[in-house]
Order: sequence, then C-alpha cells, then structure tokens
Amino acid sequence: MKRICHQCQTEMIKDCKVSVEGDFSGIKITQKRKGMFNSISAKAKASVCPNCGYVAFYIDEFKDFDK
Repeated sequence: MKRICHQCQTEMIKDCKVSVEGDFSGIKITQKRKGMFNSISAKAKASVCPNCGYVAFYIDEFKDFDK
C-alpha cells in the first residue's frame, strides 16, 4: 500500500523501525477484548516523508483489531 504524506502529498518511505531509547521492544499497540486472555497486539511501524520529515505510525495487522 502506498503511503502519502498528509502535509505535502509526497510518497512516504515505509517499514521504518520504531523504538524507544533504552528499550529494544519498540512500541506495541494493544486492544483488550472480552475475556481474560483475549487481547490482540501489533508492533507499530513508521513511515517517513523524505520531503518534509513528517512521521506517521501504522500497523500491518489492522484487520485483526475491531470495535
């Protein structure tokens, strides 16, 4: 999927790794569902605009998340 910058409409560089300094696990997005052990999670990725530097976070497993 092509990612377009919301600021300048340039095609973004995708699949960039996201990490927090001092932590090797990065950022994880989690959704709690009904039940004790029923939750879904995914590691966040980033896309970066080579023109203006805008950064957008996304996950590939977005269809696993629901309302």
